[in-house]
Amino acid sequence: MTNTASIAKGLEGVLFTESKLTFINGTEGILTHLGIPIQEWAENSTFEELSLALLNGQLPTAAELAQFDADLKANRAIPEALTEIIKGMPRGVHPMQALRTAVSYLGLLDPQAEDTSAEGRRAIATRMIAQFSTIIAAINRAQEGQDIIAPRMDLTHAGNYLYMLSGKEPTAEQARLFDIALVLHVDHGMNASTFTAIATGSTLSDMYSCITSAIGALKGPLHGGANEAVMDMLDEVGTPDKAEGYITKKLDNKEKIMGVGHRVYKYFDPRSRVLRDYAEVVASKEGKSNYYQILETIEKVVVDRIGSKGIYPNVDFYSGTVYSDLGIKKEYFTPIFALARISGWCASLIEYTSNNRLLRPDAVYTGATDAHYVQLQDRQ
Repeated sequence: MTNTASIAKGLEGVLFTESKLTFINGTEGILTHLGIPIQEWAENSTFEELSLALLNGQLPTAAELAQFDADLKANRAIPEALTEIIKGMPRGVHPMQALRTAVSYLGLLDPQAEDTSAEGRRAIATRMIAQFSTIIAAINRAQEGQDIIAPRMDLTHAGNYLYMLSGKEPTAEQARLFDIALVLHVDHGMNASTFTAIATGSTLSDMYSCITSAIGALKGPLHGGANEAVMDMLDEVGTPDKAEGYITKKLDNKEKIMGVGHRVYKYFDPRSRVLRDYAEVVASKEGKSNYYQILETIEKVVVDRIGSKGIYPNVDFYSGTVYSDLGIKKEYFTPIFALARISGWCASLIEYTSNNRLLRPDAVYTGATDAHYVQLQDRQ
């Protein structure tokens, strides 16, 4: 007999747990962490503080934040064995493939990897948050045939990544801009990669397996990679004077516009509003105002034409230009997403498994109900 239960395709609207970490109101374009609007986090906080706040479920004290910052710095270096693995990876591999393999291998090197206690998960989370930036920078350098740069302990998390990428200490403004970009991407509720991490964690698997699962989910073009596609679109448009005609034709042909629309938001993604302002400033300073002008034109046409349908620019719309202006190549935009989201993944995992229940959804059966086995020799 066929199960007549209703299907929520893509699990949209299905509630499977409670969380105190992130709240999203897509209709009004609201995103909060611990009840605090994302705009306030971006303006006042840092990647380190937001990461700790989510892990703790509350704003940290100055002493707690100082200790967490010290712990992150102390754990930035990655094992030499992992460095050699990264150096030996085939040239031209997808950076997310490289990251997935590196994180999985990192788990093999951690003698505490199988500790799934709350304390064990927290310690591993701190190490992974610290090491993700080192791993991604090392992959980038190795893939370009360059020497891997060791982390520095006197820079912020964001500033250290930019240093490891180029070997040059970033300006305070560059480090802060990248820090804000990370803050905006730290967590976003029960998205595909976070749900994947939790699903794996619900089996009481180790943290490295959970995060490797999440990386695999983020690698998919329907989740990560949209900001890279936005840059491809900008290059295709070429110059600001062609932007209106380009986007009008796309809309007339009902083609997908990269960086526009969101599964949850039916109004402006609040993260995109923060990045838009920074993208304008940085683009003008770096002499790349063409990109911003193209995006500005596309946004205006999109909002005028399809905003009434709840389709607006999302965080990917402007993030690519910010990363590009910081010297980050577009194939590393999605790893940068992971660099930020590792904190959200870990915090959500720890929160869920503190009151764990194995995730085991069901499916509506639509196959045969009265079939019988046919011997192989009797089959046509």
